[in-house]
Amino acid sequence: MLLIYSTFPDEESAVRVAKGALERHLVGCVNIFRVHKSMYWWEGKIAEDQEWGVIFKTLEERADELEQYIRENHPYTTPAIIRVRAAGVNPDYLSWLEGCTRTS
Repeated sequence: MLLIYSTFPDEESAVRVAKGALERHLVGCVNIFRVHKSMYWWEGKIAEDQEWGVIFKTLEERADELEQYIRENHPYTTPAIIRVRAAGVNPDYLSWLEGCTRTS
C-alpha cells in the first residue's frame, strides 16, 4: 500500500482531483485537510500560503497511473507528489483497498 501526498491551492481543486481519482478507481480513499500555513522557496523567495493537503491511498500497481492523473489535473506548475510506503497495514483494510482499486 502507498500513500501519495500532495498539496493544493484551494479546497475546490483538492476535491476535484481527489474525486476524479476515486471515480477512476485509482484510490480507495482520500483524506483532504486544510494546511494552516505552507512555507516554501519559490522563484528565489520564501512564499507563504494556506493550502489543502490530500493523502491518496492506493496500491503500488496503481501508483504510476495515479501520479500521472494528479500531474495532469493539478493546478500547480510544480506540484508536490510524494509517495510513502505504508508498513503494517491492517489486512482487512488492505483487502478492502484492493477491491476498490481493481483495474478489471
